[in-house]
Amino acid sequence: MDTSISNNIKYIGVDDLELDLFESQYIIPEGMAYNSYLIDDDKVTIMDSVDCRKTAEWLNNLEQTLNGKTPDYLVILHCEPDHSSSAVELLNKYPNCKLVTSAKALPLLKQFYNHFDFDSRFLEVKENEVLSLGKHTLTFLSAPMVHWPEVMVAYENSEQILFSADAFGKFGALVNETDDWACEARRYYFNICGKYGVQVQNLIKKLTNLNIQTICPLHGPILKENLDYYLNLYNIWSKYEAETKGVFIAHATLHGNTAKAAEKLAKTLEQRGVKVAISDLCRCDIAEAIEDAFRYDRMVLAAPTYDAGIMPKMEDFIAHLQSKGYKNRTVGFIENGSWAPVSGKLMKAKMETLKDITFCNQVVTIKSSLNSNSEAQIIALADELTR
Repeated sequence: MDTSISNNIKYIGVDDLELDLFESQYIIPEGMAYNSYLIDDDKVTIMDSVDCRKTAEWLNNLEQTLNGKTPDYLVILHCEPDHSSSAVELLNKYPNCKLVTSAKALPLLKQFYNHFDFDSRFLEVKENEVLSLGKHTLTFLSAPMVHWPEVMVAYENSEQILFSADAFGKFGALVNETDDWACEARRYYFNICGKYGVQVQNLIKKLTNLNIQTICPLHGPILKENLDYYLNLYNIWSKYEAETKGVFIAHATLHGNTAKAAEKLAKTLEQRGVKVAISDLCRCDIAEAIEDAFRYDRMVLAAPTYDAGIMPKMEDFIAHLQSKGYKNRTVGFIENGSWAPVSGKLMKAKMETLKDITFCNQVVTIKSSLNSNSEAQIIALADELTR
């Protein structure tokens, strides 16, 4: 775990290895990092606080790094509680410390922490405004809806560091960090920021004018090398472009027969040299399924009819796709039903609410279990997906 930044800018964040669900919905088996940074200059400045679960540990890190100094500014770039809920305790501890944030952030902070007088401590910063700390200066850029409306990022000019708020973050505690940044960063992006591709694109356009040498996000590792790699992935993701050519097959099954059809399609495609990922929606992490849906350029949804509707796990998955703005993909369907298979038609109707989806003509219809007719339809669907 490398948290070194420079002689005057230090990491003071904390790992949370006990939390099981981030935002009470995303599985985090490797924990979560709440990042915070200290700029040691004429004006000693703290960049964001941490979740109140880790306030004591964060304040201890801060005091050790301050080495007897007192902070002049606390900058809050994003006021979601995992980054702001230790702020009041810090401001009470250091009564001369000013809160630096945007006008849009102030009412949100008052809503969350309505017992504290923010107005007397508030220093507003606006788009392109520069805050001088001494040798270091912070230039603030608004990043609305990445992924909350008040979000800003800050660029430190002398060391060319971007404090990027939730952008370029990922799931996982730093103590468990591996070299495979993209996997958990992709899952984080599409589930946390995925709906807001246009807004992420707006931020990327602002960043192209900056010479960035280091990215300091609010979650995940500090990024120092090969920054074009991370920026390129964010550009692909936020344009809703496919990162990988291949087929993602998502299935929900009652008694295993729909799963067998999905697996047969996967095997058929793999025999043709197609990269395939497959998920059982009844058992997998739904956030990983969303990640793969956006990663690949083609997708097949396989589900039985259930109570004259769609198997609930599949219906929930499609609702997640709708909420995240899934688009620009080719989609096929496998339906199953013992007496009235209608899930294919119903899944398509829900997917038609999304933009720029191309539908395969071949729908595989299974009546209870695979037979020669439905197996032939699987071959025809594979033909269409690889045409």
